[in-house]
Amino acid sequence: MSSTELPGTRAVAAAMAPTVSAVRVAEGEKLRSVELPGLTLTVRSRPGRSTGPAPALYVHGLGGSSQNWSALMPLLADVVDGEAVDLPGFGDSPPPDDGNYSITGHARAVIRLLDAGRRGPVHLFGNSMGGAVATRVAAVRPDLVRTLTLISPALPEIRVQRPAVPTGLLALPGVAPLFSRLTRDWTAEQRTRGVMALCYGDPARISEEAFRHAVAEMERRLELPYFWDAMTRSARGIVDAYTLGGQHGLWRQAERVLAPALLVYGGRDKLVSYRMARRASAAFRDSRLLTLPDAGHVAMMEYPETIAQAFRDMLDERGGS
Repeated sequence: MSSTELPGTRAVAAAMAPTVSAVRVAEGEKLRSVELPGLTLTVRSRPGRSTGPAPALYVHGLGGSSQNWSALMPLLADVVDGEAVDLPGFGDSPPPDDGNYSITGHARAVIRLLDAGRRGPVHLFGNSMGGAVATRVAAVRPDLVRTLTLISPALPEIRVQRPAVPTGLLALPGVAPLFSRLTRDWTAEQRTRGVMALCYGDPARISEEAFRHAVAEMERRLELPYFWDAMTRSARGIVDAYTLGGQHGLWRQAERVLAPALLVYGGRDKLVSYRMARRASAAFRDSRLLTLPDAGHVAMMEYPETIAQAFRDMLDERGGS
């Protein structure tokens, strides 16, 4: 059993996804499907524009997908060969056969993807839940990570932000079906506006085109029979990771990370507290901190240019690789 395996037996394979609307692919991007034992992952790629750039992997947060990185990826295409993964049960990736949506389960999926493609070490990016996943990957498999860029990482907080409480409640048995019934008359547009109000520092910055794409993606997700199950189990995985202590605790693992880390926190983040920036910068031994007072939870979508420049600065410190 590897250092990322959890004990337990495998469940019956998840049902195949029905035919739904096609996932959006931006100009210059490509989608491919990667078959792994018990796992199928969709990977969105943005090939580098220079010869032999170092590989990068982008990992989204709870309820997100690889599309969350479409604004940042082209800005770094001249320095990295970028790929963004749809974690199991999200985006265009079907559920995992074993039904494991824990932080460790998602980290294991990332590790298997990197090992199968032999792309490591990579510049690893993570947002929110993806930040927790990336932290665990960097801690248990330092050979796979060149640098670590974490945007509002979901690392344990003693005082959780009030708007984040519903995410924790989603992990409780019966809450997701109840919420689904209570909101069955909500339109995809209403749901999208709610998500954006929660995740963006200033929802007014969202263009009409970006909003239309987000609504279309919400409509597509709601057609998936496993949508709420993936959300519920992943939310439970975050809560479980927050309560895990000892050497497997996320803060303890952050201290074990050897790779240089860029930490990005938004001053208007309603889900991950801005005050956690100081603790994170102390925990990661080789870190640099970028604070964006007007950003929310998805700074890579709100201020991609600023994050791209901060990443370039980190590369320059390391000699450009």
